[in-house]
Amino acid sequence: MGQAIIKIRYFSEDIERLRYIDGKSDWIDLRAAERVELKAGEFCLIRLGIAMELPAGYEAHVVPRSSTFKTWGLLQTNSMGVIDGSYCGDNDEWRMPVYATRNTVVEKGDRICQFRIVENQPRILFETVEHLEGADRGGFGSTGRC
Repeated sequence: MGQAIIKIRYFSEDIERLRYIDGKSDWIDLRAAERVELKAGEFCLIRLGIAMELPAGYEAHVVPRSSTFKTWGLLQTNSMGVIDGSYCGDNDEWRMPVYATRNTVVEKGDRICQFRIVENQPRILFETVEHLEGADRGGFGSTGRC
């Protein structure tokens, strides 16, 4: 993709604008677009205040920041959000689905998740076989066992 220009719509004038930070990481932080107060055990779709028109053949992956659980006790309920290129309309605001493990407050502007844009998976054909040619590692959870 190189350096692409991506159309972005902000749902609020007072939300900090997205920016790519050279040399730090190719993940871009996203901020809560609203103040959210959650009790332990509650679910919420936290507004992120943006919508984007991704380039054809690309999708966005949204994940929590490394500090999100420690700071707010929040788990992203779908582990990783995938925003495909068809989610690109004026009302297609990005959100982060979270489950609160403790009482918590997320303030408007808090950096709660991050995203990156990746190419869609290439078209794949599956071939059914009786045996695979790779070395057998012993099944799930067997790595490092004697």
